[in-house]
Amino acid sequence: MRDKLRALIQQLRLHGMEDALDAEIERAEREAIAAPELLYRLLSQEASSRRERSLAYRITKARLPWQWSLDTFPFDRQPGVSKAQIQTLAGLDFLRRADNVLLIGKPGTGKTGLAIGLLREACINGYRSRFANAQVLLDELWARVPPARLRGWPESGTKLPFSESSAFA
Repeated sequence: MRDKLRALIQQLRLHGMEDALDAEIERAEREAIAAPELLYRLLSQEASSRRERSLAYRITKARLPWQWSLDTFPFDRQPGVSKAQIQTLAGLDFLRRADNVLLIGKPGTGKTGLAIGLLREACINGYRSRFANAQVLLDELWARVPPARLRGWPESGTKLPFSESSAFA
């Protein structure tokens, strides 16, 4: 019966349940656990596995250049950065309101680290996000504009907007 269960679980791609199957069946037999509880435990393992895989997928797709988080940000070395304000942003209310956040400062003040930390927080909370170098992003957009629409642009003196990096959620 275990082989039939395993085959069906594999067919349905229930990876979390597959990983827990043997241990949970042995526990159920040893502790005389009822079938509904066993099923609940297996389904809980599957749900947990799916949440973990989903988070890993979102973080991979976000293309974060470094494994930074807001917990690892050196607030003590950046006195110009308000930890309270960043923690408020980490609540992600600005995303629910569809507001933008612009981090401004001199080089080396932690703008990129904060953007990565906020982006990671968004991924953890179920948002699909993307980190991109702004110049690369502008170059990609520029390459997709039909040549006929570019006649006469940029005009003399026109400057393209530029920023070091961008994070989108």
